[in-house]
Amino acid sequence: MVTWRGACAGTVAAAALAGTAGVVLGGTDRTAASAGHAASAGQAASTGRAASAAAARPLSGKVIVIDPGHNGLNHRYPKKINRKVKAGPFTKACDTTGTSTASGYTEHAYTFDVATRLAALLRAQGATVKLTRPNDRGVGPCVDGRAAIGNRARADAAISIHADGAPASKRGFHMILPGYVRGYTGPIVALSKRLGYDVRDAFRRGTGQPYANYVAKNGIDVRKDLGGLNMSKVPKVFIECGNMRNRADAARLKSATWRQGAAKALASGLAAYLRR
Repeated sequence: MVTWRGACAGTVAAAALAGTAGVVLGGTDRTAASAGHAASAGQAASTGRAASAAAARPLSGKVIVIDPGHNGLNHRYPKKINRKVKAGPFTKACDTTGTSTASGYTEHAYTFDVATRLAALLRAQGATVKLTRPNDRGVGPCVDGRAAIGNRARADAAISIHADGAPASKRGFHMILPGYVRGYTGPIVALSKRLGYDVRDAFRRGTGQPYANYVAKNGIDVRKDLGGLNMSKVPKVFIECGNMRNRADAARLKSATWRQGAAKALASGLAAYLRR
């Protein structure tokens, strides 16, 4: 949750013994042609294999950073996660604990599960993937540190995965895009917008999740107050996959089958953006 807000020598020798130079020439021509056809066929096969490999790994050479929101032990270290860090032209708390469903399924567990599923799908397509945290048993990193991981990796795209904690009567998902913050987000605003729309469209199509009915417009929100976006130097967006407090959304978020579908949808959206 983000606060919501080839062979031709044999042929030549045989013809020479027969004393028939014309046969020699004819045989040689036919053999050379056969060799040429064989070479062409080999090149075509090689090209075909290369094309098949490229189709199987369409994201080779791309670097993607996935940021699973929050962390499993944030709640035990309030001093660490409440300390102020740079979030653009202002400071904000290092991180928060995130939210949970009414039955206790936590946002940090959800985000890490979807992130690891997404990472596996993207790596299978040839992408280099980095996560901002290795497990769900730590603290942080802070929001500026999460952005820094994407910056150091020179990521082609970065996505921060969250789930919201809105009023129980509200539901749906939305994307959060960086707004223009002078001196910070200017270089990434346009690319992040493309990324956000591609992920939004793929997520809705792949999961059937409706747009949020309590914030954003058509699943798109633009914000200038998030350190994870303001401190990013690479195209980056956040996604709030649903409202954990809403019964219908919570049932989806708690389903391993649905989470796999969500990961596939996110992978599809990222691929659409990266393959343009």
